[in-house]
Amino acid sequence: MIYLLRHGETIWNSLGRFQGQKDSSLTERGIEQAEQAAKLLKKEVAGSEDSFQLHVSPLGRTLETAARVKRILPLVARLEPRLMEVTVGSWDGMTQFEIDNEFPGMLDGSDAFDWYFKSPDGESFDAACARAQDWISGIAGPTVAISHGLFGRLVRGVYSGLSKREMLELPVPQDGFYRLCDRELTLVSASVEPISSVIA
Repeated sequence: MIYLLRHGETIWNSLGRFQGQKDSSLTERGIEQAEQAAKLLKKEVAGSEDSFQLHVSPLGRTLETAARVKRILPLVARLEPRLMEVTVGSWDGMTQFEIDNEFPGMLDGSDAFDWYFKSPDGESFDAACARAQDWISGIAGPTVAISHGLFGRLVRGVYSGLSKREMLELPVPQDGFYRLCDRELTLVSASVEPISSVIA
């Protein structure tokens, strides 16, 4: 059983900047999202809190989110570098508009989902998926993980055996999280009824 959370909204999220392995702080909305996710998570794991490990990406926005979660659900956190966001190298911290201006032609033929892997010095799709698989393979018991938007897509995709395109088109909500169990992905959110997708 894995509960996979994304950090709350950050300043750069609100500005359309892809953070990669750079950082910006949570917005007020992001703080509220983290606290809401923590309350939902507490209900989900009620009675079995002691059996859960907490793995946290060491980037600032995930640490901020983890601090909010731990106020409501006091789990012992372990920093997990394999959960860090995919880096797009020299494009980290930039908007697509800025990338198009500074690296003309590099985004040609890309769309909202696949441009991340066009970077000349970023992490490759295969390398990022291998990192996700390595982390998943090492899970030894019930785990709460706090990670990122793009990398969270890859974790869910690798877990469920999705194609590259299917992975990149997965939603990345910040007001809920995913339960990964028996190859089933279930969105847990206060704003919608639970949605399950079973991958054979």
